Amino acid sequence: MVNVGDSPPRRAAIVFILGTIVLDVLAFGLIAPVLPVLIQSFCGGDTGVAAATYGLFATAWAVMQFLWSPMMGVLSDRFGRRPVLLISLGGLGLDYILMALAPTLTWLFVGRVISGITAATYSTASAYVTDITPREKRAAAYGYIGAAWGIGFVVAPAIGGILGELNPRLPFWVAALLTLANTLYGWFVVPESLPLENRNPFSWRRANPFGSLVLIRARRGLAGLFTMQTLHIIAHYSLPSVFVLYATHRYHWSLGQIGWALGFMGACTAIVQGALIGPTVRWFGERKSLLIGLVAETLGYAGYALAPTSTWFLMAIPFGALGGLYSASSQTLMAHRVRAEEQGELQGASSSLMGLAGIVGPEIFAGSFAFALGASNIQIPGLPFLIASLLTASAFGVAVIATRPRFSREA
Repeated sequence: MVNVGDSPPRRAAIVFILGTIVLDVLAFGLIAPVLPVLIQSFCGGDTGVAAATYGLFATAWAVMQFLWSPMMGVLSDRFGRRPVLLISLGGLGLDYILMALAPTLTWLFVGRVISGITAATYSTASAYVTDITPREKRAAAYGYIGAAWGIGFVVAPAIGGILGELNPRLPFWVAALLTLANTLYGWFVVPESLPLENRNPFSWRRANPFGSLVLIRARRGLAGLFTMQTLHIIAHYSLPSVFVLYATHRYHWSLGQIGWALGFMGACTAIVQGALIGPTVRWFGERKSLLIGLVAETLGYAGYALAPTSTWFLMAIPFGALGGLYSASSQTLMAHRVRAEEQGELQGASSSLMGLAGIVGPEIFAGSFAFALGASNIQIPGLPFLIASLLTASAFGVAVIATRPRFSREA
């Protein structure tokens, strides 16, 4: 078990968990460029139908996240982070094999549903890092988690795009191999982070998605932060919902080019979250860092929507990546408002909220993209990203009020 007060074991545990995230994201990033294309192949090559179908896939994944994330969070509060992490990884690896073998769109959909159930790695990892990190260092630690995701996305989408051009199913096999290898790695090297004295009894009330949201009302200051988070998360779904189809339609990118673009996004994310969050929070504090991130992200989405060429689109990516300043700061502000034994429940509620937003987000963005393609009197293929920009601007307005010092003192 990790001794939180012992610095070398704590640092080693962070290295272990970040290595787990990097390997997991490598697997996830491999399939990012090819899943929409595989769906499109089942839809007869129709881009509009593929966009709507992909939106349905994303919504199903989000529904499973909404239903199962609180359960995972509460189970990790009861039994520890390690077993939940390992079960999630093992299930996800087997699910990649199912999707690799899927003979029909229905089987591919079933695989996506299962991945929504097993994809609890990020929230459990966040609770793990919270367990072993002093309060004043949590923003930087959350930034390292984001950087680990970014590192995974530097190379994975590019490799996925290249493998996808050979065979659209090959990235799923590679993802399965990485994820199952990662499970074995975690089994042998990742220690438990939650001491027995900080564990909470299991409760069905807290484990169901609506019961878990009681925590938001019970801790003063969380409601405003979660409202802000909801708007931000819905906007975030614009990229996974339509990016691949948008880039293919508007800029005529190949799978390889899409992979390299996603890799560039990952590199920018890794730089922001690994190198900029710590100094920015020290200089400006969590509140100002959060607001700066939302402004930059709003500009990034607007840039994606209005970019007339692929070069202009790529120039907007660094602005979108600066949104990482928001993510780490918001996580820290929320984590400060709950007790140690409630961190898993908080992360479960947060993931459940992400799932709830994901039910709405893909339908908004896939639907608006399909509408933009089908409308004869307007030509706004970037409509989904304009909507995302409006949502992050609204999140900024909520954040200005929800993070005011008066609210922080009351919390």
